[in-house]
Amino acid sequence: MGYFLYKGLKKPLIFFGLKDKYIYYAMGSAVGGLVLVAILSSIIGFFGTIIGGAIGGAGVFFSYKTQDSKGLYNKTKNEDELHIIPTKFRNAKLLPKK
Repeated sequence: MGYFLYKGLKKPLIFFGLKDKYIYYAMGSAVGGLVLVAILSSIIGFFGTIIGGAIGGAGVFFSYKTQDSKGLYNKTKNEDELHIIPTKFRNAKLLPKK
């Protein structure tokens, strides 16, 4: 008797292109923007709605940008490294003759 293993459990959670912890950052920014829209629209009016929506949208935008720049995990990025990958394998002894 065997058990089936669902292979998707080891993958990170992805929602609209955001992964794992950045989903929560974007949701917090969106909810915070909605709260600001409600508060500022009652105080200022229509311009408060625009300002609150812009702040919430900017938070979601910066969540995407942070994920792109820092990545999902805390890894050191070495921007100054040079990786040379050969395009063809050229060795006459290992390749068969045609």
